[in-house]
Amino acid sequence: MIKQLSKLGFIALLLLPLSALATDLKVGDMAPDFKLQATDGHFYQLSDYRGKQTLVLAWYPMANTHGCTLECKSLVEKGHLIREYNAVYMMASVDDLEDNQAFAREQKADFPMLSDPSKETAKAYDVLNFVRVASRVTFYIGKDGKILKIDEDINNKTAAEDIAATLEELNIEKANDVVSSDK
Repeated sequence: MIKQLSKLGFIALLLLPLSALATDLKVGDMAPDFKLQATDGHFYQLSDYRGKQTLVLAWYPMANTHGCTLECKSLVEKGHLIREYNAVYMMASVDDLEDNQAFAREQKADFPMLSDPSKETAKAYDVLNFVRVASRVTFYIGKDGKILKIDEDINNKTAAEDIAATLEELNIEKANDVVSSDK
């Protein structure tokens, strides 16, 4: 009986969604700064957006897997919905740069896909799970650098629409409002 219970416990642990083991960061916390290279060859860091734009950082487990491909396709096909806001969006994984570059080319990604092969940024965001890949978690980071929302319930197929809806819920200004106020 005890042997069966321990087997069931082990199986239950394996079946837990990876996101259930995700982040200890909370809404209102300062988001950890990062400097990561993207598929376009440029380095991106959170501090570059402070005071300018909301940043949406979508962590994903691994390039070229089914769920990650669906999420990336959603962002490619419906990214215009996100670009309506004064926000920038990026995907990030612990894959090496070459794997992410091949994935980005294949999916025709028109946004930065960040590589964190050292896993330091994934650790700072507390998304590195027990299989040593990032859990699927999306962070919404305000212009002040504080976390506005942490979404651990990602629908890969509707990721772009869901991000745009969240930006609306968070009252993030529209991109055209920023342009017109700059004139």
